[in-house]
Amino acid sequence: MAIVNFNKKQFEKEIGKLDEKIQEKIALFGTPIESISQEELQLEIFPNRPDLLSYQGFLRSFKAFIGKTPGLKEYKIDTPKKDHYIIIDKSVEKVRPFTACAIVKNIKFNDENIKNVIDLQEKLHSTVGRKRKRVAIGIYPLDKIKFPITFKAIEPDKIKFIPLGMKDELTGFQILQRHPTGREYSHLLAQKEKYPIFVDANNQILSMPPIINSELTGKIESSTKDIFVECSGFDLNILKKCLNIVVTSL
Repeated sequence: MAIVNFNKKQFEKEIGKLDEKIQEKIALFGTPIESISQEELQLEIFPNRPDLLSYQGFLRSFKAFIGKTPGLKEYKIDTPKKDHYIIIDKSVEKVRPFTACAIVKNIKFNDENIKNVIDLQEKLHSTVGRKRKRVAIGIYPLDKIKFPITFKAIEPDKIKFIPLGMKDELTGFQILQRHPTGREYSHLLAQKEKYPIFVDANNQILSMPPIINSELTGKIESSTKDIFVECSGFDLNILKKCLNIVVTSL
């Protein structure tokens, strides 16, 4: 079970006043209300509905449930450009063998929805992803990377980049020792001879999954319009499901 926090004002603008009738429908929908404050609506989301972990996912499903916008929503999927592909090197086979990826364009980011995206990532990491063991998700500004991208594994002392939230370049070993997220999830790579990385055509390291993105190529800002999303892990079917949840929320 996961707890999600939605903006109450935004929710009431889309659905209507959070009166007793709406609260009853929320409960019938299978997402019990944990608490309601002046600013937030807090709900419980059960493991069988990870698509409800984002506000956008919840709103889409709940509006269909109450008959406000019935039916399944359709999404337009374009064929990738010629160079928009991922090279999956054999070196990741025993480390983190699969990835599912997408490009999402024409997004209007602000501080609120950047926070929402990060919250969704972490909710998926801790639930479906089993604390990043099964699934790790990376999101990158498209304008800062060059395709094609390679997913490979190399020796940790050969990995050098500035991890998100830091100013200095570190090796793969150092990231696990010095970065807060690296220390928290170091057990996922500690016994590996090689660590997985995503690298673009300019030889820039985008991330070292399932640990951390690069500060230079993996930081979403309000000016970001187009993004590249990758999910990496051990079960391709689960990765595809997580990718669908992220891109439909976006």
